[in-house]
Amino acid sequence: MSRENLAVDRPAVQNAVMKFPAELIRQLAAAKSVAVLTGAGVSAESGVPTYRDSQTGLWAKYRPQELDTPDAFRRNPRLVWEWYLWRRQQVTEAKPNAAHVTLAAMQNRFPSFYLITQNIDGLHQRAGSRDVIELHGSLMRVKCFDEGTVVANWKETGEGPPRCPHCGGRLRPDIVWYEEMLPEAELELATHAARTCDVFFSIGTSSVVYPAAALPLEAAQHGAMVVEINPLPTPLTKEADFVLNGPAGTVLPELFASLPKMH
Repeated sequence: MSRENLAVDRPAVQNAVMKFPAELIRQLAAAKSVAVLTGAGVSAESGVPTYRDSQTGLWAKYRPQELDTPDAFRRNPRLVWEWYLWRRQQVTEAKPNAAHVTLAAMQNRFPSFYLITQNIDGLHQRAGSRDVIELHGSLMRVKCFDEGTVVANWKETGEGPPRCPHCGGRLRPDIVWYEEMLPEAELELATHAARTCDVFFSIGTSSVVYPAAALPLEAAQHGAMVVEINPLPTPLTKEADFVLNGPAGTVLPELFASLPKMH
């Protein structure tokens, strides 16, 4: 496939319909398998602060090494637990936006659809997406620090991290911290999706965090059409077949609406 970078901007005329390249529409409409990778930009449109934007007020004085590593949890488990209680509260106040809703609808359009996310907020699931591949885990789950077992119910004592009901170890958020590997099963499934899809979307991600940033390149190497949706250029921009400049909550619904109706 010849690679051609086309930037598509929203027209200046209010309420004007975005025009997409005919080749993009044709290939997307014909696709049997679609894979999507989403990043922090999608959640930011719902008001979820990015990681660094979350560190405000009391939390501004802490470095990532004091809040987001296994060693930080060992040194001060109460501090880390309270930090994630704060972040979880931010997330629960947010609502899925138009991009989340459109991705949930796209899952029903294509015979094979993989939604891969670097986000930990659960907004995709709240919008109706199923079988989301969470590369970085979820703020909505906790697991035992010692055993790694996901725990659904525990006793809240108010004394810092609750204890695992199985072994008595401390509970922690079920997310990937610095110095930790991505979950093997999720990464394998995401890689499979990239290698077998007809179209790969990279949406709202900076394309600098690996191994997730390698997924669209993997897709391209296996013949997929790669589409980037992002307000600003990224390292992926020059490699993508189509670059759609703008917020995902605006671009994605219009792109989906531009597809021919299914009969």
